[in-house]
Amino acid sequence: MARDPDTIEREIEKARDALASTLDELSVKANPKRLADSAKTSVLAKLSEPKIKYPLIGAGVLIGALLLRKLVR
Repeated sequence: MARDPDTIEREIEKARDALASTLDELSVKANPKRLADSAKTSVLAKLSEPKIKYPLIGAGVLIGALLLRKLVR
């Protein structure tokens, strides 16, 4: 069963357009600046949670006190 060349050409053009659209979407999603901004936002949101924030502050104070003690001796 032979198909009409015009129909085949239209189908090829539709497939090209769909592929171009998919590639455009992927390039937007895989943009390194966008990924870095997203990771930064995620980390900052996680660090602002009290159950993460306060233990980190405590650990920093403890390390600072130990370093100061070592320097004073």
